[in-house]
Order: sequence, then structure tokens, then C-alpha cells
Amino acid sequence: MRSITRRTFLTSTVAAGIGLAGASSAAAATGIGARVRGIPTSREEHRVVIVGSGFGGGVAALRLAQAGVQTLVLERGRRWPTGPNSDTFPTPTNLDKRALWYRSSPELFGRPVAFDPYVGLVEAVTGENMTALCTSGVGGGSLVYQGMTLQPAEEVFYEWFPSDIDWAAMNEIHYPTVARMLRLAVAPDELVDSPDYRAPRVFAENVRRAGLPLAKIPMPIDWNYALAELRGEMKPSYTNGDGALGVNNGGKHSIDVTYIAEAEATGRAEVRTLHEVTDIERAGDGRWNVHVDRIDTGGNVLEKIVVTTPTLVMAAGSINTTKLLVRASATGLVPDLPDDLGMHWGTNADRIYLWTDPGADFGVSQGGPVVYGSLNWDTPAQAHTVIQASLPSLSVDTHSTVLVGYGVSNDRGRFRFDSRSGQAVLEWPRGGDDWILRTAIAPTAERIAGPSGMLTDTNAIVNSTWHPLGGANIGKVCDLSGRVLGQRGLYVLDGALMPGTAAACNPSMTIAALAEYALADIVSRDIGRII
Repeated sequence: MRSITRRTFLTSTVAAGIGLAGASSAAAATGIGARVRGIPTSREEHRVVIVGSGFGGGVAALRLAQAGVQTLVLERGRRWPTGPNSDTFPTPTNLDKRALWYRSSPELFGRPVAFDPYVGLVEAVTGENMTALCTSGVGGGSLVYQGMTLQPAEEVFYEWFPSDIDWAAMNEIHYPTVARMLRLAVAPDELVDSPDYRAPRVFAENVRRAGLPLAKIPMPIDWNYALAELRGEMKPSYTNGDGALGVNNGGKHSIDVTYIAEAEATGRAEVRTLHEVTDIERAGDGRWNVHVDRIDTGGNVLEKIVVTTPTLVMAAGSINTTKLLVRASATGLVPDLPDDLGMHWGTNADRIYLWTDPGADFGVSQGGPVVYGSLNWDTPAQAHTVIQASLPSLSVDTHSTVLVGYGVSNDRGRFRFDSRSGQAVLEWPRGGDDWILRTAIAPTAERIAGPSGMLTDTNAIVNSTWHPLGGANIGKVCDLSGRVLGQRGLYVLDGALMPGTAAACNPSMTIAALAEYALADIVSRDIGRII
């Protein structure tokens, strides 16, 4: 039984890959792209360069293209096309090289992995007391997030975000725009009532019994695909819990098939894959030089490119946007960046539990991605959410499923530049997020599990986050529209803007809505003046 429990834990942490929104696309800095023997070097000029193709980069590419602006989107990863019965993505129970970014930490989810180098989906960035998970590929974190798309409550939002943000505009325009673009829908009862969705039904019953709030979670999913699986028209991808590392059958409205696809359709957005940004610098004429390695799928450098632009949009996700900017500041490539750069970084208080109950019938096959959650937002200072996520199908019934929690927290980490390695290193305080865990997230999870349930806190074994947030925070490093203070033509439009928390939600919807909010202002004020 020990080996089954261990395997269940390992796969459950993969299965709960929920909302890497904010963890997107550019690589960590590796050095100015000087001429290397045998590797050609070229130079280009573009009007706007966007680094990363996730939630922020996708919004920026589309809205600028619609405003008549030509953009170049640099994405370090590959495209991941899906369709019925495809095998584009690896599955959590059968990991292969497609799962791992070639320069990732050699440990993934607490176990050593040995794959051939590949431009895979997930990069594990290890720091002090914390491992942050980032993604690569056109669509960024939307490729592998489970898809919970939650709008925070106004009162909780303003506990953490600058009060100058116009909530009426966010609530009435930008959040609804994101919902429309991602075609949000909750799981239909016909699906939830099927045998493969026992685990969500057990969760809902336990939440009601505990007297906690229960809600269906809006998801960027065409649930007809899952219903087609039940009818045997497609091999399982939703209905067996295999979607944590991408949904092979399609029907998931990720950024690549929504914002990016619409941007490319205008003819004014060019997306270049396998283009890994290594450094940014302020050129002598005030423009921006973006140093890029064009790589193959094994990470080998084929060409070095220096792209010069008057307008640079950093949308590489909290980790990689921050690392690139901190390195640029420390090495003098970009002088006079704000003092708060690299500070105020948070984990969204992520927690992943393995919930085991010998008497519960969760089912061997657990449909997903997510159906129900408990949104406990009445007390803003302790606001938190607990959601049930499917466990990939195993060969035996482990009587287990997954609970995912996140919430608000005052604890923050930072990025410190290490001159020996030439890299920005993540530092997280030991015991960070413990207060919200003890007072809110854990008690709620325990009430849901009930007296016969046992919770294994996977973060106590491998402390990690799928929701890295902050580092170039709104109101501290950037203005409300993502303009980096004191740096003409430099913008941040991704999870690095977030104040270390998404106000008790997973971050994807707020990252995208803040990008929509920013682009409305940028299009009206900066085109023709800066852009």
C-alpha cells in the first residue's frame, strides 16, 4: 500500500496543475547574445515586441493588432495543437520529455526525472524554500491550467490591489470581456450525474454537510467534448482526469486558440516559436534591444538575434519577466529601474492536498477538469477557496482525490541577483503563508474531508506554487496600465503585475482582465506617442 500511496501523491500534484496563469513564456536570462563561433547572429527591427504568449501577451497582441499596430510575439516554447483523439500532450500517469522544459530543475513534483532535453511544458524553478512552476508554449499557462476562471469579490480585490483601479470598468467591461473570449461555462448536470463524476458529487455533498458555500466553477471548456467522451465518440481526456498537462481532445479555450488565434488572423501579429529571450537592454538611442536565442526542440541554439524596438512588452510570467528585469537592472543593461523590482512576490497561498477516505466512493476514473468549489470570501482578510480536482485514473481504487486551496496572504518573497551565477534567485521565507493556512485553508479542507477523511498536504513535502505572482507589481514598479515607472516604452502585462495574491481566486482571469484594462488605456493614450 505504501507504493500506491506514493504514486498517488506524485500523480495528484500533477493532476492539480490548476491555473498556471501568470506562468508563461520567456526563458530565464542566460547572458547577452554575443557572437558565438559557428552560430550566426542577425539583427532586426520591429515596432512592438511582446515577450511571451500567455494571458498578458495574448491580450496585448490582439488589442494592439486590432488598433492597427504590427507586433512580434516571441515565445520560447512550441505550439501544442489539439484535436479529437490526438496525443499532443503527455498524460500525468505516463510522463515523458514533453512534460519538462529542457533547462528545468531535474526534480519535478518531488521526484528526480531523466528525460531527453526538450522544450516541454513545465519548468520547475527552484529557490530558497520554494519551487515555482512555469510553462512554455504558445498560450503560456493556459495550456496546462485546469481552468478555474474566477472573478474576485470587490471587497477582497481592494484589500490587495491599488484603490485607483476602476472597479466599475473591471466589473462591467474587462472581466466580462475575458469571460466572453474564453467562452466560460459550468459543467452540465448531465455530465456531473455520470459515473465518472462521482468525486465532484462526493465533494459537493461534503461541502453542503459542512455548512460551507458551494458553487459550480466557470471553466473555459466546451463541455460537449466531455459528453462526447461519455458516448464513446472520443478516447477519454476529460472524463478520466488526464487534462492536467493539456487536454488532447480539444474543446479547451486556451489563449492559443482564442486571443492569439484572433491576433494572428488580423495579419498584424507574428508569433515566433522556439525564440528564447536571454536579455533585454536599453539601447543608446533609447530603444530596446531584445537578445534572443532561436533554438531547436532540444534547446540547442541555432541562431542569435538582436531585435530592436521602441516598445517592449514583458509578458513572460511572474518568474521569467522578473528574472529578466532583475538581471537587466543588476548588470546595468537597464539603468534606473524602480527600487521595488523583484520584491513583493507571492504564491497565492497555493496548497494541494491528497484527500483519502476509505469509505468514500470517489471512483477509479475521475472526470475533470473541475466542477465544484467552495468560495469562502465573506471575511476579506481570510478569504480563501477550496476546489476539488480530479485524480488521473490509476489501476487500483485508492479512495483518494485532490483538494486545491488558495487564498490571501501577507507573506512575500523576493528575487535576489546572484553575481556568481549571473541569475536572479527566488527567496521565500520559511513558514510563508502559514497563517492563512492554519486559520482558513486547512480548517476548511478538514471540514470538507470530514471525520473519516485524511489529508496529505503535498506542500509540506515539496513546497511549490503553480501561481507565482508579483515581482514587478502594479502601483510599485508599474503604473495601473503596466508602464514601468521611469522607462519609456517598457511595459509589464502578466502575473508579475499582481500583488502576490489574486484575492482568493486563481489568477488567470484577473491577469487577463488587468491586461484588458491596461490595453484600453495604452491604445487610447500611447499609440502615436510612444508606440
